[in-house]
Amino acid sequence: MLKFAKKFLGSSNERQLRPFLARVNRINALEPEFEALSDEALRAKTLEFKTAIANGASLDSLLEEAFAVVREGSKRVLGMRHFDVQLIGGMVLHSGNIAEMRTGEGKTLVATLAAYLNALSGKGVHVITVNDYLAQRDAEWMGQLYGFLGLTTGVVVHGPDDQARRKAYAADITYGTNNEFGFDYLRDNMKYSLGDMVQRGHNYCLVDEVDSILIDEARTPLIISGPTDDRSELYKTIDALIPQLSDEDYEIDEKQRSCVYTEEGNEKIETLLAEAGMMEGSMYDPENISIVHHANQALRAHKLFQRDKDYIVKDGEVMLIDEFTGRMMAGRRLSEGLHQAIEAKERVDIKPENQTLASITFQNYFRLYEKMSGMTGTADTEAAEFQDTYGLKVFTIPTNRPIQRIDDDDVVYRTAKEKYHAIIDELKEAHEKGQPVLLGTASIEKSELLSTLLAQAKIPHQVLNARHHEREAQIIAQAGVPGAITVATNMAGRGTDIQLGGNLEMRMEEETQRRQERMGRELTPEEVTELETELKAEIAEARQKALDAGGLFVLGTERHESRRIDNQLRGRTGRQGDPGRSKFYVSLEDDLLRIFAAERLDTIMRRLGIKEGEAIVHPWMSKALETSQKKVEQRNFEMRKNLLKYDDVINNQRKAIFEQRIEFMQSNDVTEIITEMRHDVVEDMVQAAMPAKTYADQWDTDGLIDKTQQVLGLDLPIKEWASEEGVANTEIIERMTEAADKAFAQKATEIGPDRMRWFEKQVLLQLLDKEWREHLQQLDQLRSVIHLRSYGQRDPLNEFKSEAFALFENLLSSLRETVTGTLMNIQIQVAPQEPQQRPQPQQEQV
Repeated sequence: MLKFAKKFLGSSNERQLRPFLARVNRINALEPEFEALSDEALRAKTLEFKTAIANGASLDSLLEEAFAVVREGSKRVLGMRHFDVQLIGGMVLHSGNIAEMRTGEGKTLVATLAAYLNALSGKGVHVITVNDYLAQRDAEWMGQLYGFLGLTTGVVVHGPDDQARRKAYAADITYGTNNEFGFDYLRDNMKYSLGDMVQRGHNYCLVDEVDSILIDEARTPLIISGPTDDRSELYKTIDALIPQLSDEDYEIDEKQRSCVYTEEGNEKIETLLAEAGMMEGSMYDPENISIVHHANQALRAHKLFQRDKDYIVKDGEVMLIDEFTGRMMAGRRLSEGLHQAIEAKERVDIKPENQTLASITFQNYFRLYEKMSGMTGTADTEAAEFQDTYGLKVFTIPTNRPIQRIDDDDVVYRTAKEKYHAIIDELKEAHEKGQPVLLGTASIEKSELLSTLLAQAKIPHQVLNARHHEREAQIIAQAGVPGAITVATNMAGRGTDIQLGGNLEMRMEEETQRRQERMGRELTPEEVTELETELKAEIAEARQKALDAGGLFVLGTERHESRRIDNQLRGRTGRQGDPGRSKFYVSLEDDLLRIFAAERLDTIMRRLGIKEGEAIVHPWMSKALETSQKKVEQRNFEMRKNLLKYDDVINNQRKAIFEQRIEFMQSNDVTEIITEMRHDVVEDMVQAAMPAKTYADQWDTDGLIDKTQQVLGLDLPIKEWASEEGVANTEIIERMTEAADKAFAQKATEIGPDRMRWFEKQVLLQLLDKEWREHLQQLDQLRSVIHLRSYGQRDPLNEFKSEAFALFENLLSSLRETVTGTLMNIQIQVAPQEPQQRPQPQQEQV
């Protein structure tokens, strides 16, 4: 019945796309009119649109004309005309949703439609990519089109100073990576004047590779931190104890990616720590919490984190590897001493731990935008999470040309050895007939193992992983040459298409450089034209040979725990109607099957009497693998959801603090706030020492006198006041407030009102930051132990909410007292000039 209904009514996705088709027809009808315009007249349309918006027109009412202008501009500047399906993709992006478009369908060009239209409001558009290379490439490439149409383009990458960043954010359209945008937001909220801030608001963002950024990277928050004391000897001493443990001393849960000491292990590590003179008494004593924490991290570093899979050691530094892209994550470090534990294990320099100064999750950063949209080749499998977390719908955009790719069923072997033997045989066959092959692996270790096997079989190949990061674009660009075999560790967000026959641009660059070095001079324009003609003919011939061999063959050497990563690998073949083929080889020893489905599949293979070297190829097996992947995806979704629930508690507090900071910076005079704080502090002090509805002989006058001297710096006759007959605590509050106000006014008169206002503002901002940093540290510690409350049948999240709220109230109370105490007690010497130094943000870390 469902198939019957779909035949007549169309799928839900098709029905969602129908309204866009009518608009595509109207955009196409405008094409002859816009083709007739001169370059100046076409550019003048931008000013016309801006004027219409200023007069109250909505962006949506200008969509058809704006898209027609961008399409015409692209034809003239880039030599590319947007396909109809690309116009639909642009409309989905403008509507604030996700466009799922296959690899090779031109997502970079699609982004120009929504970016141009939304930039007309003048509030800025952020186009967010996964790495600096893509941000710079797209900004330069598409910036030609925006510049032609009268809009400015900026790019934010790692390195440039605040002045360059401010200029980039002031542009109509700003390209950059998710990390840079997030860090700039955090750094802005550590500045001490509005003029020092670089971002100018969060109007509209368009996220490329949206699944990679909003889902894969969303598991780790962004953190700006400052170093603490050097404790490298501690890490080295604890690291030396771990090899003394036996397998019975710890348990590894690969599903949950956790590693804990067993009862015997606890006793053993306790003894070892005591013998090393690092601990006295029991592991459970409060004073030993820090040592036990580091012993746990050392165990995780040794047993869970594997070199060349989770990280590599490069130039004496432990570099983490992104499991989804296979890239090194420069500047990214594991928190809570885990990175230091890995450094100790690998015998490299141990960098100090860091204290959190500011942090935010990607989920909460992206929720700052008034409107958000995204595009990727693989979003449909995570549609529920996009809707649940970000309120984004996923629209699957049809391909420009029908897909001719053949997706073979998975081939399942019992052992990895049998699987690799079969893969080598398949590669030999493909290489002999001239078919280009992309061989996908899940880790550097596996890619180098396959490289060794290929070398032994005398099969020429290229390897792309974090070790060969610098040659990434060249390796991918030539992966479509007949007979080429490219071994790649994951393929998400590579940003360079595999073109059958080879990439003309890359070939031109390499060949031009080679000839110039040989000739000792630059090529003439005629020689460049001749070379281009020659290479075009070569590539066309090679392309035909690759097509005749069946197009690009994508061979996956194992299933990833996420279906999206497998789909991204598959999506590299069959672009723009080209033929292609994809196939996955799997063994029961692969991580996914070993952890989640090994017993069930092994039983099936034994019952079927599968002999060594034989494999099962059946849709049921592919379905079983997909079910395992769905389980892992669901578990990861729950983990991210849980992370977000905790961060939402902190996020409400973060927003309140950041908004308060901006209010303070916007205000030229915070005297009223300072006065209110001082009055509140006096009232709190008196209420604590002289509670309402108590007798005078129950009052703690000595304590109040000490507190008054400590906080207000005043010697007041509190005992005399308290001994007066019929005096109430409200009268004491009034007298103390009056005395404090008078003393403060005297101090302000001495140094001058203008200077005092400046000083009040600096003290307020700096102490707010100090209190916030300490608050974040307390929340980090609270979060690391709150799960223990579940043993007492209490919900850890609810416990965290109530305790975090109490800590926030303490923060505000402490801030009032600290600010008041600092301003009342400080001795100000009037300098000849106003100080110009402002504290700078600390180093950053993720």
